[in-house]
Amino acid sequence: MRTHNRHVLMCTGPRCTEDGVLAEAMFAVLGEQIDARPELRVKRTRTHCMVACKAQAPVVVVYPEGVWYRCEDAAAIERVVVEHLEHGREVTDLIFHRLGSGDVLTEDAPDV
Repeated sequence: MRTHNRHVLMCTGPRCTEDGVLAEAMFAVLGEQIDARPELRVKRTRTHCMVACKAQAPVVVVYPEGVWYRCEDAAAIERVVVEHLEHGREVTDLIFHRLGSGDVLTEDAPDV
């Protein structure tokens, strides 16, 4: 296992996308994006279900920050990698939950 200072968990269960097919493909994109930046110290882990079905998209959680993202497509995954993991800026419009704060509502996000 590579040395890491952040852990990214991504749901690839059958509820985020139909039978988890798109979520599994997006997990591969997450790996490609992380591997393309060898300076990042990030461990990624696939999870089956994070019981956040109301997210209506695959869920990506970044620790130790405890930020939960709704990632509808590969572009959202890339934004999380570039903006949060690489540059240390949270992608606020994709956040729906935050450790210690609970659910976060944005103008574009449905109530969760």
